Amino acid sequence: MAFWLFKSEPSSWSWEQQLQRGAAGEPWSGVRNFQASNNMKAMQLGDRGFFYHSVREKRIMGIVEVIGPYRPDPTDSSGRFGLVDVGAVCALPTPITLAEIKANPRLSGMALLRQSRLSVQPVAEKEWREICRMGGL
Repeated sequence: MAFWLFKSEPSSWSWEQQLQRGAAGEPWSGVRNFQASNNMKAMQLGDRGFFYHSVREKRIMGIVEVIGPYRPDPTDSSGRFGLVDVGAVCALPTPITLAEIKANPRLSGMALLRQSRLSVQPVAEKEWREICRMGGL
């Protein structure tokens, strides 16, 4: 299993909306960056990801699971980008802020800190475990 981080602006798609969709999930559409799209192409069913509120909140809210394979994104008229479906797994008991991630030396190599604008990014297993620990899981 691989681990990922999915960034979303809460005004566009929030953790609360993702929770409402539950296990049925939602297509992760609208990605228009080749590196982020390639990350989604690499995903396998069952991979897990952090759901990150970007912009003002800048915090990891919960965990999602990849429940649908990579396929063309119907919102992309160019036909160059795709999507995966993700379903909510659980909320973090304590959401983890970007400031907390930056302050933790164990997370200093995280893609979130090196490629802050990338909307879909990999998370190393040791980073995954540390954030889960910090979040109370």
